[in-house]
This record gives sequence, C-alpha cells and structure tokens, in this order.
Amino acid sequence: MKKVEAIIRPSVLEDVNYALCEAGSQGVTVSEVKGYGRQRGHTEIHSGTEYIVEYQPKIRIEVIVPDDRVEAIIEAICTAAQTGNIGDGKIFILPVDDAVRVRTRERGNVAI
Repeated sequence: MKKVEAIIRPSVLEDVNYALCEAGSQGVTVSEVKGYGRQRGHTEIHSGTEYIVEYQPKIRIEVIVPDDRVEAIIEAICTAAQTGNIGDGKIFILPVDDAVRVRTRERGNVAI
C-alpha cells in the first residue's frame, strides 16, 4: 500500500476530488494548509499598505491506495490540478506498512 499525498490549489479541489473518485479512490482526507515552494509568496496592497504574504493557502489531500492503483491516482491528480502556472502543487508517495479498520479490525488492503 502507498499513501499519496498531494498539495494543490484550493480552486481545483472539487475537480481533483471528482478525478479521484473516477480513478477508483475509496476515500480521501482533505486538510487546509499554508506553505510556500519556489514561488516563496508575493506582495499585496491592502488599504494602501504593502505587505508580504509568505504562506500561500493550499489544500493537502491524502489517499491510501493499493500499490497497483498508485499511477492511476497520480495521473488523476495531475490532470485535474494542473493549470500550468507556478504553484500547481506537489505529490508525494510514501510506503504504508499496514492499515486497520477500527470497526472490524480488518487489516491490509481490505481495510482501505
């Protein structure tokens, strides 16, 4: 099993969620996060005062999938989230040793 973790723009969340469902995702965890990458932030003017916005609002999506579904999930996220602009996001793939469904105590792929 793998954990696919994606940091994306908030504006593409619904498209990504739909794409994940179409790619066979059984569930998803979504968190609002802030951060920066290469774009570092930007300058804004509010009420005539200029200030620097260091941390950009982003969405973190986490999906646990069997090994054979990883590429389909990555493709779904990339297709739905890509705008072609700096700040589109990143995807991280991490190994998952085990999963346990609390209600039934099922383990492994059947628990996801």
